[in-house]
Formats: sequence, structure tokens, C-alpha cells
Amino acid sequence: MQCLAFVTLAAFAQTERDNAPARYTANNKGKIFFSFGAVIVATTRILTLPSPVVTTTLLSMMLLLLIDPKGWHIDYINPLRMTIPQTNCHVGYYITNNYTVSLGVDHMKYVMKNNQTVKMNGYISGSGTSHDGVYNNADKVLTEDFLTFEHTDGLNYVVAEGARIDDISRLFGIRNTDKLQVSLTEGLGFGVMYPKSNTKLLNKERYDEFHIAGIGVNAKAGLHLTFFKYFLIVGELKGGYINMYDVRTTLRYCR
Repeated sequence: MQCLAFVTLAAFAQTERDNAPARYTANNKGKIFFSFGAVIVATTRILTLPSPVVTTTLLSMMLLLLIDPKGWHIDYINPLRMTIPQTNCHVGYYITNNYTVSLGVDHMKYVMKNNQTVKMNGYISGSGTSHDGVYNNADKVLTEDFLTFEHTDGLNYVVAEGARIDDISRLFGIRNTDKLQVSLTEGLGFGVMYPKSNTKLLNKERYDEFHIAGIGVNAKAGLHLTFFKYFLIVGELKGGYINMYDVRTTLRYCR
């Protein structure tokens, strides 16, 4: 399970489904929007590894960073490679002037830091390695021959969100919102985790496949800047909770 927070910077384009009112931005109902943006993420995590071979709980913030290993990169704006960094992609619909529903994917990444020392409880037996033994709040160095654990090909959060949008342009003295509009947004989301887990535990075969691994919930708040009716820049802060109760660590289930 893990708690997370991340910032979204996105560019939007909107299309009109009905006839435009005298001032386009005065009426949102029926509009569709699409967004693609970059994501910055931070997380904490507790990892449990149950199986007939390994029964351990690593009681530590062992996955120290949930940060794109590439960092800020030209791939964010390269059409052929823009899905490689941490990104999100959403499509939504205004069901009223102030409320939206959307579906999307937040594509995040993390790499467990090897060779760090964590506190471990449990036991390992039958692996035929030097890691067999009983651990009672013992210091354990996470060497690569013990565990490699990462989601560099995607910690993918497939999410449905509902949000409220409120025009606050008047607070900034903006009269013609068809040229520039400032809006406040807040919302809630629920989704499933669909990662590509890249893991190897002890001497077991490596696993690296997409699969449904858990669920998540989130809340968000942010600002929309609308330019010339159709183009928006969005900044959002999103926090949430993820429970990945079925992360595969071996090629075959050990149950």
C-alpha cells in the first residue's frame, strides 16, 4: 500500500458540441476536453512479500523515490516518445456548466533503491540461498540477488474522476473570459492499478507483465487558465492512497 501526491501540468483542447452562446466561456455544458501532461510524484510505501518460500515484511520506506528516472526531458514534447516519461492522459465531458466527469491514465514510475538497509520481520526458508533464516526486526540489506523491484514501464493508475469547475476570473478583474479565463477546480477519483511490474525475488524467474494489481482513490485541486476559448493550461495537485495487494514478484504464483 502507498500514499502518494503528485503535480500535474497539462495542456487541454476543447470542442463544442452545441451551438455557442454569445460568450462561449459562459456555458460549458456539453463540451468535451482532452488533456496530456507531465507528472511529478512523491510516495511512501510498506512492502509485504508472502509466499511459501518468503514470508517477510519490510518495515521501512524502502521505495524511497517515486520519481521519473528520466527527470525533465525533451521526450515530454517528442510525439514519438512522449509516453516514455511520467505522464497523464484524460478525456472528459461537462455534464453541467460546473461539473465534469473524466476517464484517464496517470502513468507513473518508481525504482526500489537497492543496497539500502531496512528493518525486516518474518522468515525465509527453502530458497537455497544465504538469505534463508528468521528475521525479527533485523537489519537487511536489499541486495540485487535478494530483490529487485520496479515499475519503470508504468505504475499505471486507470482512473475515473468527477470534478467541479468555478470561474474566478472576476477576482482578477478579467471581464472578457473568451480571451482569458481563470477557473478553480476540485474533484475526487477512483481507479485500478494496472502496472507492468519488473521484479525478481531470490532465485525465482523474473516477472515483467501488465496486470491488475490493486485499487486507488484520490482527491485533487488546481487552476485552469483558458486562452481564447479553446486552449487551457492546467496545474493540479493530487493526493491519494493506493493499495497494490497483488504485485507479482515471480513468474509463477507461489500459492
